[in-house]
Amino acid sequence: MEQTPRRKKQLQVGDYVNGVLENNRTMLARTITLVESNAEKHFQLGQNVISELLPHTGKSIRIGITGVPGAGKSTLIEALGTHLCDRGHKVAVLAVDPSSQVSKGSILGDKTRMEQLTKNKNAFVRPTPSGGTLGGVARKSRETMLVCEAAGYDVIIVETVGVGQSETTVRSMVDFFLVVMITGAGDELQGMKKGVLEIADAIFINKADGDNKIKALAAKEEYNQILHYLPPATKGWETKAHTCSALEKEGIDTMWDVVNNYISHTKQKNIFYERRKEQLFLWLNETLQSQLLNRFYDHPTIKSSLPTYKAEIEAGTTTVTLAAQKLLEDYDTS
Repeated sequence: MEQTPRRKKQLQVGDYVNGVLENNRTMLARTITLVESNAEKHFQLGQNVISELLPHTGKSIRIGITGVPGAGKSTLIEALGTHLCDRGHKVAVLAVDPSSQVSKGSILGDKTRMEQLTKNKNAFVRPTPSGGTLGGVARKSRETMLVCEAAGYDVIIVETVGVGQSETTVRSMVDFFLVVMITGAGDELQGMKKGVLEIADAIFINKADGDNKIKALAAKEEYNQILHYLPPATKGWETKAHTCSALEKEGIDTMWDVVNNYISHTKQKNIFYERRKEQLFLWLNETLQSQLLNRFYDHPTIKSSLPTYKAEIEAGTTTVTLAAQKLLEDYDTS
């Protein structure tokens, strides 16, 4: 007699919340999958779970890390994460990976690139596909960060692949922002906008080992000269360049010392708490803009009239500004 397959239990809010608070890694992963989901049926459940977890969040140090391609960010993050885990910290790494606009796929290679850290019982590595939008990066990464904090991770590292505007998006959700560089400052500044240096709380020149060490020290001096003329990313804090070697595990303790000094400074001056408050309000504004835009385009009147205005713009019979104005009027009167 053929057995009827048992139906998978439908998880409730309490199942997710308890699983996260107990740091059940399977439930942690399932909760993150829930809050990352774009499905409408998962949205309210995910928000209810996060609401229950909120009292258990906010106690971590949030670090954003970006860098030029080939700078060895993942190796450096693994070295830093292992260093912290060995000292009793619990580290969550969220690898922000905006999905390809062409294939709609996502290169989620960070787990393989951080193999040792992934195996560490005190670490949790999670690639986060954004669905191709920076709004996706922001919402999912912020909510994933909250879930990890509720699970007891006291250091959250958010890695960005360093493509255009994603650096400032990550800066808007972390306490400390670190930029990883390699030698040859002139070439690197062409590959990374100068604006990124203006939002950095520290710069670390990686691969300062072997024959490259002298070049790295020269690059450090060059960056410190550049930083001297830039406004500070954080009030009262002097952004400096340092050297390190992820491969040789050199300078990793210095990196953590810099982070700790920064956190002490910003907490003492109340900058830490003010910035977190500002980040919450920024998140609110971004969410409102996103939801208003979705509501606008989903409106039946807009759906029916938009093609007409597009055709008029294409034909040159109306301007983009006038078309937008008329669409808003259609929306307001419907």
